[in-house]
Amino acid sequence: MGLLYVNESGAMIGTEGNQCTVRYRDGMKKLIPIESLEGITILGNAQVTSQCLEECMKRGIPVVYFSKGGKYFGRVQSTGHVNTERQRLQCALYDTDFSVFLGRRILSAKVRNQSVVLRRYEKSRGITLKEEQKMLGICHDKILACNTIPEMMGYEGTGAKYYFKGLSCCIEKEFRFDGRSRRPPKDEFNAMISLGYSILMNEIYSKIELKGLNPYFGFLHRDAEKHPTLASDLMEEWRAVIVDATVMSLINGHEIQKEDFVCNQDEPGCFLTRSGLKSFLNKLEKKLQTEVRYLKYVDYAVSFRRAIFLQIEQLVKAIEKGDASLYEPIQIR
Repeated sequence: MGLLYVNESGAMIGTEGNQCTVRYRDGMKKLIPIESLEGITILGNAQVTSQCLEECMKRGIPVVYFSKGGKYFGRVQSTGHVNTERQRLQCALYDTDFSVFLGRRILSAKVRNQSVVLRRYEKSRGITLKEEQKMLGICHDKILACNTIPEMMGYEGTGAKYYFKGLSCCIEKEFRFDGRSRRPPKDEFNAMISLGYSILMNEIYSKIELKGLNPYFGFLHRDAEKHPTLASDLMEEWRAVIVDATVMSLINGHEIQKEDFVCNQDEPGCFLTRSGLKSFLNKLEKKLQTEVRYLKYVDYAVSFRRAIFLQIEQLVKAIEKGDASLYEPIQIR
């Protein structure tokens, strides 16, 4: 199973028999068995036929829309997986000890994963980032001692600043960046991680709905209009492991160049070109299909995509039992 990404303006997505078709402006035609699709992601101005949308809804295949720069617009999704009883339990646990315990586990795991990712790149570049690693360790321990979500989110934010400061020292000089920037991203690194986080959120959002939960009822992130806060919660443990590592690999492996970006043309900020976007999406998809053994409750390797789904199943069990200790965030080594 996998995702179909379409980033060609003027492309038409349809169906023929049991296949999904993509017709491009230059006359090229692509065929994909529809049973192999987990989702369709459109970046830009491609079109989808009503017959294709109907088939996707019947099969539970979400169709997701982004701008070319990676801004999320919305999705077409079947409601066949809605589980009202499960969502009532989910809502009842908001602002309870469950939320605090879950937040402590997820955010401490996130900071630890950031430290491990940073250490890998320190080693590959032959440098030592004592201050950054020290601060990540302090933030990790402080989060474990927190009794309120705002307090632990504050330490998580502090840790993120030192983490990105450290990554900037580990990256190829021509791609150096000055911290995290969003809406719009100001440099190539931020352009890629912003798009990567949007795609990762889409992956998690789809799987949350498949398990009957509501993506907008989070535990860590406070209620926000039009923002799927539960998807944001569950992204935290994966950000550094999947997206940041993919971007660092692209840059330091010389798989992407400065020429693959445009800055301040149609809109403020820095964005991938068509060829750059293709390289990025191919690399990220390969990462999502990579098999790992990070889950302690299965004794075999699973892809990152499958691991995300299994983690959401663990959250469902935790919600149904009202016991956040049943959810164990992934921690890389």
